[in-house]
Amino acid sequence: MKNLLPDDCLKLGFGLMRLPRTTGGNATGPIDIEKTKKMVDDFIAAGGRYFDTAYVYEGSEEAIREALVSRYPRESYFLATKLNAGAWAAKTEEDAKAEFQKSLQRTGAGYFDFYLLHSIDAVKLPRYDSFGIWDYVKGLQQQGLIRHWGFSFHSKPDLLDRILTEHPDTEFVQLQINYADWEDTGVMSRENYEVCVKHDVPVVVMEPVKGGMLAEPPAKVAELFKAAAPEASFPSWAIRFAASLPQVMVVLSGMSSPEQMAGNLSYMKDFKPLSPEENATIEKVREALQSIDSIGCTGCHYCSPGCPVGMHIPEIFSVMNIYRMYGDMERARADYSWRPGGPKASSCIQCGQCEDACPQHLQIISLLEEASQKLE
Repeated sequence: MKNLLPDDCLKLGFGLMRLPRTTGGNATGPIDIEKTKKMVDDFIAAGGRYFDTAYVYEGSEEAIREALVSRYPRESYFLATKLNAGAWAAKTEEDAKAEFQKSLQRTGAGYFDFYLLHSIDAVKLPRYDSFGIWDYVKGLQQQGLIRHWGFSFHSKPDLLDRILTEHPDTEFVQLQINYADWEDTGVMSRENYEVCVKHDVPVVVMEPVKGGMLAEPPAKVAELFKAAAPEASFPSWAIRFAASLPQVMVVLSGMSSPEQMAGNLSYMKDFKPLSPEENATIEKVREALQSIDSIGCTGCHYCSPGCPVGMHIPEIFSVMNIYRMYGDMERARADYSWRPGGPKASSCIQCGQCEDACPQHLQIISLLEEASQKLE
């Protein structure tokens, strides 16, 4: 694998989506610039150089101008940001292409070391294609305004394989990878990672701690980790798992406090890949996660084509498992607001075709009733 980062760069990247706020847990409040400056300083002092933001991360690009760009030599760090052509972010081709100049203005960076087409899936891909964003980004590279280009991806491995086949000059891909999603039939972390290995494309990891859920894992999982290494933090297992994968270039952590930064640097400053014994613990953890009372949907989608209301049942069950497995109702309801991408569970007319089609023989109608009661 061609590593696009120098050997002296930490394998930990500073994800800027969850910067500290002056209003504490209020994610829409003003970003705390002074805390962000301290986190930037601590990160760079430890050898960190990769910073990741996006046009749609509200306030993030402006904050990093104050905390990083205006305070450090431009060649001393690597800055990544993203262009989002999704319908909610850009109504037209002109809107999408205008994001680049706005990002340059917000950050004051002069150029971007890494530039991504943001959050590609089967729905958004036609917009990137019809807007000519692929050629637009390559043109920016030819002008010296970006150094490397790639995309972040949230879909199935067959689509990823097709995109990398059609765009063999893609320089890197950003994937959601963590030990909980490694074999998940919805996220399909392992299979997407293996597509990148096949095409020999470096991987940037996002969500290694699954949006913070793996920082406080279920009791069964916590017991296994503590038995294996009492002194190791739960996030350290998650981030080191992702960083140990050979095709991974850098692992992003969306840190929101100096304490989280200090914790991550404590084991990533002198990163050591997981040992065989530690990998065995991860396997036990996966077994423990599978034994929790989750909905046993495999994501085969046999239920979907015949649904008269067009409901994406596996996606609804995937969100329900966030609640069942992790007890995180807030995250489950937040994901439910967008992730199913179709009618909500309460739209079920109880026709039963899904139960006839399900190879797992799930009681889908009653499970949808539960999802409606819990999540809506």
